[in-house]
Amino acid sequence: MKKITAILSLIMISALISACNGGGGSRTSIVVAGSTSVQPYAEFLAEEYEKLYPGQHAEISGGGSSVGINAVESGVADIGMSSRSLKDYELDFWSTVIAKDGLAIIINPGNPITNLTREQICAIYSAEITNWSELGGEDRKIHVMAREEGSGTRSQFAELVMGNIRITPKAIVQNSNGAIKQLVASDLSSIGFISLGVVDETVKAIEIDGVPASIANVRNGTYALYRSFLFITKEKPEGMTKDFIDFVLSDAGKELLINEGLIP
Repeated sequence: MKKITAILSLIMISALISACNGGGGSRTSIVVAGSTSVQPYAEFLAEEYEKLYPGQHAEISGGGSSVGINAVESGVADIGMSSRSLKDYELDFWSTVIAKDGLAIIINPGNPITNLTREQICAIYSAEITNWSELGGEDRKIHVMAREEGSGTRSQFAELVMGNIRITPKAIVQNSNGAIKQLVASDLSSIGFISLGVVDETVKAIEIDGVPASIANVRNGTYALYRSFLFITKEKPEGMTKDFIDFVLSDAGKELLINEGLIP
């Protein structure tokens, strides 16, 4: 199923390239594909970029970090978006960090729990702890929410929290930050992990080892759960691809990312 989903994503991205460029001729568009965590920020940046460069267009598509990297490798996308570190076999790609983002562990606002250790979170996600009462909360079965395989958010969560321990197969899997947030907001017994940049009043980001989940604490290094957002190209970027990346890394682009809750 994961392979089928990845193939379908690549087909959709390929169709976008053909549609954007009229099937040939001079390039008037680039395709940026990959991480659904990076996607909303890339969409916003693309809107601002197009105001500065009338007639040029950056088409943004999701699918997950691995899909984006595969799309770049196959030539289907110009830029891949990743919210995980590159693996050893991917290090030949050109890449740049566009921002850092905290990884928030969220629960329903009605849940009285305010702080968990990384060890406790790992125990929850490995199904060693299955009831909130084991953590000083109410007698409720914990509903574990997780991102899908191939997601950069899941990969970073596994690296930062789980180590070599696998996430329970009983976890309820969703394919975006928004879907996780919506489920946690509607379920008093749930727990999930999402980008800190999209946390709002509908959910509660808990403290990790006594440190609040905040941009300031990511910046000063006291909040341990954070990851880098990457732009990836097959080779050193040129032409429109370089123009778009240069804009994202410029002072104007950094200011836009700061306003959206990220750390350039």
